[in-house]
Amino acid sequence: MADVMTEVDGRTLKLSNLDKVLYPSGFTKGEVIAYYHAIAPVMLPHLAGRPVTRIRFPNGTTQASFFEKNVPAGTPDWVTVHHVDGHRENIDYPLVDGLPTLLWLANLAALELHTHQWRVAPDSTTTRLTEELPVDQLVVDLDPGPGVAMPLIATAALLVAGELGADGLASVVKTSGSKGLQIYAALKPVAAGAVIAYARALGTRLASAHPELFLTEIAKVARPGKILVDVNQNLAARTTVCAYSLRAKDSPTVSTPLTWDEVEDAAGGAPLRFESADVLARVTEHGDLFSTLLDGPRQTLPA
Repeated sequence: MADVMTEVDGRTLKLSNLDKVLYPSGFTKGEVIAYYHAIAPVMLPHLAGRPVTRIRFPNGTTQASFFEKNVPAGTPDWVTVHHVDGHRENIDYPLVDGLPTLLWLANLAALELHTHQWRVAPDSTTTRLTEELPVDQLVVDLDPGPGVAMPLIATAALLVAGELGADGLASVVKTSGSKGLQIYAALKPVAAGAVIAYARALGTRLASAHPELFLTEIAKVARPGKILVDVNQNLAARTTVCAYSLRAKDSPTVSTPLTWDEVEDAAGGAPLRFESADVLARVTEHGDLFSTLLDGPRQTLPA
């Protein structure tokens, strides 16, 4: 298919190779762009102000991919760029502050969009990664080892939510779009160092209370039959897949916000796997199940 020139919110975009198949299921690049266009009203608020790391699959999910942090050559001058001064590298990230940028990334076959747990300061052009960087959300990423099925992962998520609740933190949950579940809590801005310290203590507490289920060691040899509580996603330099992002699987699965009732049902065996069409239908029915991270009460991190 020839390139298509289109205007989106006053920006001119060239969309290319729209009929190129990017998923073994037959899902095309044009369908990827159409999904991100349709999901934008609920996804953009979760991307806003958060530098975005992309995983690009120019030849589809079965072929070579690459992580991309810096904006690529040829980035349009209307894309907002934010400089992050890190411990090991300095990066010029894009900020996805509107539909044109989201569709521009989709056209680059940036199937997966990953974000930090902090937002850039208003009107700033540079962020320095330090332990004092204000963080506004906590994430607990449950990464199942070999042999762990969804009922056990869902049971683990309920236990995590219980521990957070005991500490005064209400939480929301989503699928990773891959194998695991991710639990989030909205925070009053607090230093990144305090968040990672709390998260690590929480992981240790869970592993101590339920050693048959949880572990905090990343070593693969320790993981069969258990679930890694990956709290290092709270490090200021780390990112987690954004809510509503596609994942690079055989079919276009999505990191999907859930209700806790759905997690309880999954603990009893109900499936928790959603593709792009499912997620669009869910948003029509339920709205944004992650909206409390945006407009709900922000909570104080326990000391």
